[in-house]
Amino acid sequence: MVQAKTWILTKHFEGFPKDSNFELKVEELPKPKDGEVLLEAVFLSIDPYMRPFSRVRMKEGDVMIGTQVAKVIQSNNPAFPVGSHVVGRCGWRTHTVCDGTDLIPIMPEWPQDISLSLALGIIGMPGLTALYGIEEVLGLKKGETLLVNAAAGAVGSVVGQIAKIKGCKVVGSAGSDAKVAFLKELGFDEAFNYKTVGSLEEALKKASPEGYDCFFENVGGPFSSAALQQMKNFGRIAVCGSISVYNDTTPQTGPYPHLTMIFKQLKMEGFMQSRWEHKHPESLKRLMGWLKEGKLHSREHITKGFENMPAAFMGLLQGDNIGKAVVAV
Repeated sequence: MVQAKTWILTKHFEGFPKDSNFELKVEELPKPKDGEVLLEAVFLSIDPYMRPFSRVRMKEGDVMIGTQVAKVIQSNNPAFPVGSHVVGRCGWRTHTVCDGTDLIPIMPEWPQDISLSLALGIIGMPGLTALYGIEEVLGLKKGETLLVNAAAGAVGSVVGQIAKIKGCKVVGSAGSDAKVAFLKELGFDEAFNYKTVGSLEEALKKASPEGYDCFFENVGGPFSSAALQQMKNFGRIAVCGSISVYNDTTPQTGPYPHLTMIFKQLKMEGFMQSRWEHKHPESLKRLMGWLKEGKLHSREHITKGFENMPAAFMGLLQGDNIGKAVVAV
């Protein structure tokens, strides 16, 4: 028998998550049956979406949702040989028995000198989210100006780099001077710390006096209201996240953007990367190609130890990380 450690959601979050929302449990796993495999987690992903999705996708007492890179340690499924690695939506658990459904094998040409943890970041869901937001939703064109907030995070940092690959001017907003320095390292044309500027409106105008063609939205709230005022006519907005409101106990209200959207004839679209799942294999190869060519760079915020999953999650929601948040088992 293999013992799996799991993190359970004991109670739905009210406001900011607390240690008491989580409980570490141990369960005995059965041996894999025909067609099944036993997985051992190597890296676990920590993502902002877990906060809002836990309310709609989980019941109290469920294992916390999430994705991991896992190693196949027992297999009765020829598609997943022992020793191979997969990406799976197994949740916050160290070991999993499953039938292989929804498991994605790590691409066979994965370079040995690139950490498999990047399959949870720049060569995974965050990278795909950045790519599809730019290409499928915004239709970003060479020479345009793009604004991205939460720009030092797992998605935002890739958004800015892909926009530079496409020949665009990129303005990024982040929440610390260290994050702003990171954005400059990545080649952002302009970057500012939204927590220390005197006026968000003035910072946005100074960074791009002519306005913005496209806005990749990760934050919501007051930032969104200010940014919409700076959009050019016929501007496009890709709504990927709204992290500023995830922990609110009382919903934020107004100002409402409708007149601005009408006068400027703006287009705003919410999206999730799963819409283009049929394109994932080709898209992941493109991202890997850019990474190997040195056109994309990744930074990870790695927390060691499965017992530190809740702390890593709460740290992410407080903005502790630069780049992708990952827990190494």
